[in-house]
Amino acid sequence: MNDDESAFSSAVDKEMTALIATLHEAGRRLEELTGGEVDAVLGPDGTPFLLQHAQEKLRLHEVARQAAILNALPAHVVMVDNQGSIVSFNRGWQKFAQSNGLSTELTGINYLDACGDGGEVAEGILSVLAGDSSSFAIEYPCHSPTQQRWFLMTVTPLTHSASTGAVIMHLDITDRVQAEVEMKSLNRVYAMLSQINALVVRVKNLDELFAVACQVAADAGDFRMSAIVMVDPKTKQMTSIVSAGKDEKLLTDIKKLLASPEGMKKSIVSTVIEKGKPAISNNVKIDTRFVFGDQYADAGVNSAVVLPLLISGEAVGVFALYAREIDFFQKDEIKLLVGLATDVAFAINNIEKQKRLNFLAYYDELTGLANRNLFLERLSAYMYKANSEGHQLAIGLIDLDRFKNINDSFGRLTGDALLKKAAEWLKDRFLDTTYLGRIEADCFAIILPLVKSEGHLESLIENTMSAFLAHAFEVNSNVFRISVKSGIALFPDDGTDAVSLLKNAEAAMKIAKKSGVNYLFHTQSMTATTADRLALELRLREAFDKDEFTLYYQPKVNIASGKMVGAEALIRWNDPHIGLIQPDTFIPILEEIGLINEVGRWVIKQAIKDYLSWREAGLNAVRIAVNVSSLQLRNRNFADDIEQAIASDPRVAAGLEIEVTESVIMGDVEQSVEILQAIRDLGIPITIDDFGTGFSSLSYLSRLPLDILKIDGAFVREMHTEKGGKMVSTIILVAHALKLKVVAECVETEEQLLQLRKLDCDQMQGYLFSKPVPADVFEKQFLSLS
Repeated sequence: MNDDESAFSSAVDKEMTALIATLHEAGRRLEELTGGEVDAVLGPDGTPFLLQHAQEKLRLHEVARQAAILNALPAHVVMVDNQGSIVSFNRGWQKFAQSNGLSTELTGINYLDACGDGGEVAEGILSVLAGDSSSFAIEYPCHSPTQQRWFLMTVTPLTHSASTGAVIMHLDITDRVQAEVEMKSLNRVYAMLSQINALVVRVKNLDELFAVACQVAADAGDFRMSAIVMVDPKTKQMTSIVSAGKDEKLLTDIKKLLASPEGMKKSIVSTVIEKGKPAISNNVKIDTRFVFGDQYADAGVNSAVVLPLLISGEAVGVFALYAREIDFFQKDEIKLLVGLATDVAFAINNIEKQKRLNFLAYYDELTGLANRNLFLERLSAYMYKANSEGHQLAIGLIDLDRFKNINDSFGRLTGDALLKKAAEWLKDRFLDTTYLGRIEADCFAIILPLVKSEGHLESLIENTMSAFLAHAFEVNSNVFRISVKSGIALFPDDGTDAVSLLKNAEAAMKIAKKSGVNYLFHTQSMTATTADRLALELRLREAFDKDEFTLYYQPKVNIASGKMVGAEALIRWNDPHIGLIQPDTFIPILEEIGLINEVGRWVIKQAIKDYLSWREAGLNAVRIAVNVSSLQLRNRNFADDIEQAIASDPRVAAGLEIEVTESVIMGDVEQSVEILQAIRDLGIPITIDDFGTGFSSLSYLSRLPLDILKIDGAFVREMHTEKGGKMVSTIILVAHALKLKVVAECVETEEQLLQLRKLDCDQMQGYLFSKPVPADVFEKQFLSLS
């Protein structure tokens, strides 16, 4: 540039400087003159010029507007310049920093430094600042000591020009993430439920159920660990534990803890068993109910639930599930898992019931020995072996003598305990339990798989029976020594199949019992006897259907006046082929075939019918005593049957009396008292029959609801002896002291009657006055017009 050009340029600069100064001054003057009310002026061509004050005001307004927008956003927002330094931030960011103990002085801090070198977040921000990316976003967890949180971070340029900086926004997405995590855990639980429910339907044994259920929980349910613990219902101690999972040491420690009574008491399992309600912990590390605390966390377990397995309201075990996540078990999961525990408990109950049914199908529940069905199967196998090896086989039956009397006198519980003791004795003697079975209530069966000779077999039987009799069976402080009867059948002589062989052994045993011998081998004639018995059973059923039973009546006489004061109803069977059959022949069979209750009800109804008929005819009808069997008295509905029978006519109660033998009452004293008292409350007297022949003592009389005591005929027949006379005298004195009337039965001579009169006995019954007679004969001979 020459000198002229330089001078011109300098002049222009000065002029421009002066012009700018003039414009600023003009603007200032205008603002002063207008009091700041004028924002712009127009040039000569009408173009507006914004004054300096207006420009500043507009800038401040824009800043305020942007700040208001940022503060209204539901996010934490910072703005950074093109170097990553924070130039501004919104109120949300400030509150977040304050609530988490962070610095609120952020302006000027480089945001990139907080992200670490080379991190994914730092690289994303730099990419946006450099203009390489139009945006960047990432989701990340940001948990505090008190809660779990997740955020969405987005980075966008501040303007279209990348060099001006960026806006970084953090949006709290905890609710959305937690919802997704809820949904994820539910899907896990649903998958587990589906597989375990399929297992419940399919599996038939507990070991498989427990093992597979725990493995499904670990696999499909994605639980860190799972365990099923079963306990004894009485002791509440662990009986078994099955588990699956990723931490063997922790599982081993849990098993070790629960194995001891002291450890079980300290465990959460004990609490759940006792209360029958789930125990839930969403942070086991700080939950003092879960005794392993830090060890859980070290094993990757943060949440746990222990669910009771309830059967009929009682916890029989627990299903424990251990999750990795804190706060895993929420309301929906717990609802599903409680349902799962219910399904598993149902499966346990179902398997146990099926197991019991299978057991009962082949084994005797009381003794654990083979029942009749299994015994026959085993007998068939031993017979096949004996046939193939060419030797004889025998079966022997052992029937306990007078077991029914023991059962009636001491009660069924004592009888059952005695049968268990007898079964244990047989197990100890024969060792191999496949030889043994219980085929009837008090009858055991034994297989003797190899018979060397007939003498050897007899020796074995005699030794066994002698040893059994010599053994003292102690039950509830009572000592029993029991003789037995036995029937023996040989293969192949007495049967070529198991059913026939057992049937023939039974025939031999029945003959042995009737004849009084200890044992008998089967003969052909015994089979005919058994067939006769079966035919008799069938004829008895037909007799009841065809109304072939009838009642005979035997008078009861007042000893002082000699007048009839009552009668005993006695059943007879009027068989059209044989004729009149006495009750001793068919009553035991009626009891065995379960017909005694129906026949007993018929007797009561017929006695009532005869009594009312005599009254309607104007005859002096007397009270009728009806005998009751043990099976009738054991029926808890018996009193209701009596009440229903007398409900038809208010006169009936005055014409009925119930007779029960002493041994029947003593079979179950408590139940007998309850039922007899209910009958007595209906206005019906109670007589104890055959007194003195059972196992009771006179002291029991004060406990029983009785009105009449009947002395057994055996004592009456022995009254002529000093001992017999004292016995009858004592019975009468004690009975009168208890305000009971006394009836002597089987009185057949004048001497007996004279002695009874001297002893002040109230009534007598026997052939001296009359034998039992049919109803029509009784009516004509003994009932006069009233």
